[in-house]
Amino acid sequence: MDHIQQTINEIFHKHLSNREGSPATYIPELAKARPEHFSIVVTTVNGEVFSVGDSEIYFSMQSTSKPFTYGMVLQDLGRVFVMSKVGVEPTGEAFNSIVELEKNTHRPYNPMINSGAIAISSFIRGQSFEDRLTNMKDFFSLFLGRSIGVDENIFESEKNTAHRNRSIAHLLKHFGIIEGKIEDALDLYFKQCSFSLNSLDMSLMAATLANSGINPKTKIRSINKEYVGDILSLMFTCGMYDTSGKWAYSVGIPAKSGVSGAIFGVIPGVMGIAVYSPSINEHGHSVRGVKVFQDLSKELNLSIFRK
Repeated sequence: MDHIQQTINEIFHKHLSNREGSPATYIPELAKARPEHFSIVVTTVNGEVFSVGDSEIYFSMQSTSKPFTYGMVLQDLGRVFVMSKVGVEPTGEAFNSIVELEKNTHRPYNPMINSGAIAISSFIRGQSFEDRLTNMKDFFSLFLGRSIGVDENIFESEKNTAHRNRSIAHLLKHFGIIEGKIEDALDLYFKQCSFSLNSLDMSLMAATLANSGINPKTKIRSINKEYVGDILSLMFTCGMYDTSGKWAYSVGIPAKSGVSGAIFGVIPGVMGIAVYSPSINEHGHSVRGVKVFQDLSKELNLSIFRK
């Protein structure tokens, strides 16, 4: 496994001087991120960890949280219910687009765009908002092997600037997709986006998916095996939004990005990978992160299409 450490070291230094892109500004707190921060972490299904760079710097999950909440609701409520509310088709649109809903069902196209993720958050079970938040935090914590926290500054900043997401939620409520109070659904969505972790944590979460839902460190099952494939298939077709086709062509693994600058990828049965660098491109993806994954896929022969 020494070649993994050598490879990520070489790729890290190759892209260290890249200054393209900039931190997201539409959420004011995200604009405070330091562009020089950069890390690559690989965690294998056996629990081995290889890292380089600022792997202990904390950031908010943003949209990298979407696959996990989707998995939680699938496990709690089943495929039939979830599929009746949220589809599985890519849109070719930006992550925050107020896209036309499916004509006959009025469902969001998939759970990886904001409209689908907001709907999914509205289905989290619990007797009260606090119960629902606790259930979500407990589920995410299984993947980390420790308690996960919320960056309250990010949460407040996101909530106060969420006019587009609030518009999406009202549209979903109009068509009967969202259940319960709109503000509760939105706050749960903002909370999950504000979950705080580092790239070591994110790599472990990815490795848990790679390990059929069993955390490689704690050996505790985080999600039933039967739903892991659902998550990975949606990550592959929709996880990189309107660049998912290019990602499939150039990288070839299931992945999910977030506007905080994180991208994680899953190689089933092998490893999870996390890259953090807060400067993003026009699609909302980390500039360095995309380049790192392209190089890793080539150097470690990770693409599922090029074996």
